[in-house]
Amino acid sequence: MALGLAAKQAIVKEVNDVASNALSVAVAEYRGMEVADMTVLRAQAREQGVYLKVIRNTLAKRALQGTKFEDMDPALTGPLVYGFSIEAPGGAARLFKD
Repeated sequence: MALGLAAKQAIVKEVNDVASNALSVAVAEYRGMEVADMTVLRAQAREQGVYLKVIRNTLAKRALQGTKFEDMDPALTGPLVYGFSIEAPGGAARLFKD
């Protein structure tokens, strides 16, 4: 289902707000990941203080503008899940590694 302009703007604003306050960000490709595995990953992210979001890369590029993460632009290709560490700097990277 296609998102309308208002929904896209809301997503960009939400992610921009999170990115502005995040300590770090990590991205991982989720291709081939089962829905059940993604559900477990989301639950673990909530427990560890990581904001996890799957969004279109074009929206992510817009959302990261004006934040300390805007230089990630060239790396944002493929199906990615974004993890913003809110509490611990290495939280999202550790979550994806595990």
